[in-house]
Amino acid sequence: MDTHNNRFAFAVTHRLVLSIAIPMTLGFMTTPMLGLTNTAVVGRMGDPEALAGLAIGAMLFDLIMGSFNFLRASTTGLTAQAYGQRDQHEQQAVFFRALISALVCGLALLCLSPLLSAAGLRLMGAEGAIGEATSTYFSIRILAAPAALANYAILGFVLGRGQGKIGLLLQAIINGINILLSIHLGLTLGWGVAGVAWGTMAGETAGAFAGLFIVLGGFAKAERPAWAEIFSRHRLAELFALNRDILIRTFVLIGAFTIMTRIGTSFGAVTLAANAVLMNFVLLSSYYLDGLANAAEQITGRAIGARYRPAFDRGLKLTILWSFGLAAIVSAFFFLAGPWLISVLTTSPEVRQAAAAYLPWAAVTGLTGALAFLMDGVFIGATWSADMRNRMLLSFAGYLLMLAVFVPLFGNHGLWLGMNAFLLFRGFFLALLVKPRADQSFRAAQ
Repeated sequence: MDTHNNRFAFAVTHRLVLSIAIPMTLGFMTTPMLGLTNTAVVGRMGDPEALAGLAIGAMLFDLIMGSFNFLRASTTGLTAQAYGQRDQHEQQAVFFRALISALVCGLALLCLSPLLSAAGLRLMGAEGAIGEATSTYFSIRILAAPAALANYAILGFVLGRGQGKIGLLLQAIINGINILLSIHLGLTLGWGVAGVAWGTMAGETAGAFAGLFIVLGGFAKAERPAWAEIFSRHRLAELFALNRDILIRTFVLIGAFTIMTRIGTSFGAVTLAANAVLMNFVLLSSYYLDGLANAAEQITGRAIGARYRPAFDRGLKLTILWSFGLAAIVSAFFFLAGPWLISVLTTSPEVRQAAAAYLPWAAVTGLTGALAFLMDGVFIGATWSADMRNRMLLSFAGYLLMLAVFVPLFGNHGLWLGMNAFLLFRGFFLALLVKPRADQSFRAAQ
């Protein structure tokens, strides 16, 4: 190992992994808590159509906004690599590029929102009372698009620097305000779906202002990049290529969940509502695993930037250990507590019965998705974006094949089987590439 590598060397320990993963796990847990709260607020109304409309509206918003997750992912990877090189100047430049991109995209979405809403309703097949609830939720929540995308850039930056506690604080602000206002506006004032949407909009906006105050306040003026550096053609081309690949990957991922919701719509309002309840369990598992994925992103990116292979290998080993251990615990929890959670989330006897029948499929998604989430973290941190894109497309093809075969045979059971297979495909296909890509990256750095 040469002196350059030794100069930026750092130790990867269980404490380092958990110092990133635990705060972000706690922060991300507030997001499924938000989903649980929103579902419970509308579910307590005892109206399957309103609950189904909320599910479709949330999925439609996630389809659009989630497609811009590249703002968070690319910012994390590039910031982590600049952090590994101890280049504070470039860290600031990465942040400003990401923030400007986020605000421009958010304003564009706001202008296009009427067209997006109309297209979304047609895509999801939402009509009647379900369509009305979907339209109400979406038209209000889209008002926070610039703030929501700015939050992607802010979170990506603090994660790239390994500042898990700041990430936790920002997630707590966003989702805490959201939960409180959703309960107050949705239940206390009786606004229903509209109250839930207004609560979400307020939380996103407050989080963006808090994040900007924290991040900008920590910047040293001496390291401030010039506008010419922020808009460097070389850096922008690099960012565009990275964002393009992650955009394709993210759009396919959100599309897979959208297809699941769309197929679920064909099974009727009760089954769709049951799937909406169970998707909160899936999201809870995913946000637990995201904490470990974030640790993998930061450690991997930092190791690539520092050109220090031992940190990369050690980080991979420890995050795998913690990811599968946590996934097993979460899955066991849902098997045991799932029936009670279902009864809390909805008062409809039909929805409760349907959700209980499909509960095992949702409970195991933590285990089937553990490797997928971890590999996403590794590839984001290393900025191996083309591989992420290509393997996601391959996994999606396998997912569609599973749906084509098993949905006609087993109905909604086949739909859940296909989703679990999709998670397994993603993790396995990416894991096959880790060693050769790492060998190539660290060889080139020598």
